[in-house]
This record gives sequence, structure tokens and C-alpha cells, in this order.
Amino acid sequence: MRYFQPIVILSICALSFYQCESTPKSETSKEEVEETLEDENLNEALKKINLPEGFSISLYADNVPNARSMTLSPSGILYVGTRQDDKVYALEDTDGNHVVDKKYIIAENMNTPNGVAFKDGDLYVAEINKIWKFVDVESDLNKVKKPVLVSDEFPSDKHHGWKYIAFGPDGKLYVPVGAPCNICESKKEVYASITRMNKDGSGFEIFAHGVRNTVGFTWHPETGDMWFTDNGRDMMGDNMPPCELNHAPKMGMHFGYPYCHGGDISDPTHGGEYSCTEFTPPAQKLGPHVAPLGLKFYTGDMFPKEYKNDIFIAEHGSWNRSNKIGYRVMRVKLEGGKAVDYQPFAFGWLDEEEQEAFGRPVDVFIMPDGAMLVSDDRAGVIYRISYSAD
Repeated sequence: MRYFQPIVILSICALSFYQCESTPKSETSKEEVEETLEDENLNEALKKINLPEGFSISLYADNVPNARSMTLSPSGILYVGTRQDDKVYALEDTDGNHVVDKKYIIAENMNTPNGVAFKDGDLYVAEINKIWKFVDVESDLNKVKKPVLVSDEFPSDKHHGWKYIAFGPDGKLYVPVGAPCNICESKKEVYASITRMNKDGSGFEIFAHGVRNTVGFTWHPETGDMWFTDNGRDMMGDNMPPCELNHAPKMGMHFGYPYCHGGDISDPTHGGEYSCTEFTPPAQKLGPHVAPLGLKFYTGDMFPKEYKNDIFIAEHGSWNRSNKIGYRVMRVKLEGGKAVDYQPFAFGWLDEEEQEAFGRPVDVFIMPDGAMLVSDDRAGVIYRISYSAD
């Protein structure tokens, strides 16, 4: 069954808006915009999702247009940012049946509010060039509040300008700044980096360099080390370079962009200046063009114990391969702080024969009960993956 019919050819200038996280604006010739699956067919489509034995997937929330990054407050409210929309949503499961029954619009008319983070009762939202704070956001979820500006010091480039944000174990707010291009050497140090600041915007500094476009990072629950995904550059063929899972245990590390990709692939344009040995290689090479986004360590108690402290990565899916890849949730197994295995955990959003997908995973979140949430910006929903040994 064909779930989507392409609506072909808009304009090259809108290209990166609808494709994967690393779409170049001037190096492709067409755009494909796909309609989302009708709500009444989505539960049927979910039967196509493959999971390990004992796991099941269901709809946690529907009608969340362009659902992207997620964060949870201590009271159990799930906040969801968007990239193509201009809104931020708050979702509530009031009766505890694992299905959202209340939805609120927390913010609207924002400039690509992809990133959301919760701290001390306040919701932080990242636009392309600004960080905002919604003070005491849960005092009245029915009212759209006026935010307080935290920082407006970020570049305004839309190319790789959308942001994932999160508070680290040090209490600082981490904010990435993507490269303003597919591949280029910028004179401004802040590009292709991960930055951090105090929650009031002070103390700004660059934490990591050579990061082309990360739209997800997290911290090991025991060591406190940062781990993050990075989208590999485009236009090097179907199978080069790999996207990356990186490990940043300290400040000041450089992960290669734009000179080296995947730890050992010298860039054809910028690679002659430095050797790949001068940079930190990825902890795990991911698939080429899979567009890895959100990731989390599994810290819950619901899944079998062998999943504890493994990494789950949402792969948004490729656009510039002869055969599409990604559109899945992957599991990276760690031993002794090292990645030792990279395998599919949830897949089936992509019909490989038809080369069409009814969904694109964006972010993952581990709930207090141990279930995993997965946001999908194509279907406009949040999934819940749970486990039962029965």
C-alpha cells in the first residue's frame, strides 16, 4: 500500500525545510514534499514497525504537527518543539493511561522553535538566533505567556540554524551552532560548534568544535560525559561519509569538520590542510546519510536489564541516496564506555521496496515508568514504546 503521494517540485530555496537535517540549499535540483498519513490509518501502519520480542508501540499523542524535540517537566508535562511550524506544545496525560488527553499551545509565531528544555519551573525555547525563557510556565498552561529573552547572540543563518538544547549535569544550557553550509570553512569560531552558557545567558563559551550539525546530545548517567550525534556532509556519494555518534568527555575537543569525516575520510575540498589523526574520531560510525538526531541513554527499569545505559538514536532518514536509509530507531550497545554494537531497534517506517515512508523519527525520551517516547515530524505524532515479558 502506498501511504503517501509526492507533491513534486516547489523551489530549491525551500529544500532544506522539508528534507533531512543536512540538506544543501544549492547542490540539488528538486524538492519532494510528502503528505502525512491520515490519522485513521496510522494505527494500522504501526503494525509494520518491527521491534524485538516483548516490545510494542502505540500512539502516545496524535495531532502534534511537526513534532520534534521533547523535554519533560517534573509534573509530567511533555513539551514539544517544532521546526516547520511556529509553535511549542505542552502535552498532558491526565488519567495515566499512557495517551495524551490534553494539548496546549505554549508559544506561537516563533522562528523555528525546534529546541526545548525545562529547568527550575521554566521552559527554555531555542529559535534560530535566540534563546527564550517562559517563566513558571505551568502556572497557567491555557495562556500563551510572553517569554523573557535569555540570549540573542546566535547567528541568524537558517541553514543548519535550528537548534536542539538541553541542560547538562553541570547546570549549564548547551546550544549547538550548525555549519551555515553543506561544507565550508567559516572564519567565525562559533559555527560548527556546541556552545554552553549559564541559565541566565551569562558565561557563554564554546564547548566542542568541528561539529557540522548536531540535533541531539545527552549525558552518560554515571560518568556525566556528553554524547552527541552529528550529520555527515552531503554530495560525496551514496555511502560516504558516515554520520557519527561522538563522545565528548571534556571541553575543547575538535571532531573534524570540515577537514575530516568519520575519523578517517579527508574532505576533498578542505582536507589537505590537516591530517585526520589531529581530530577526535567518532565513538561509532553510523549509516551514511541516515540523519541521526535525538538520542538518550536507557535509564529506565521497564526494558530488560541488558538495555540499561545503552544509547538509542532516532534516525530521521536520508534524502540523497539512490536507496533511502534510516527512518528508524537504533541501539548502540556500550561496554566499558566504548560503543561495541550498532543495530536497529525499531524500524518499518520506511517501505524499502516502495521507497516511501509514513514517518520520520526525530527525538527519543525515556519516561519515568521506563517507556520510550519517539517523536515523528512527518506523521505529527508521539509514539510510546513499551515492554512486557508476558
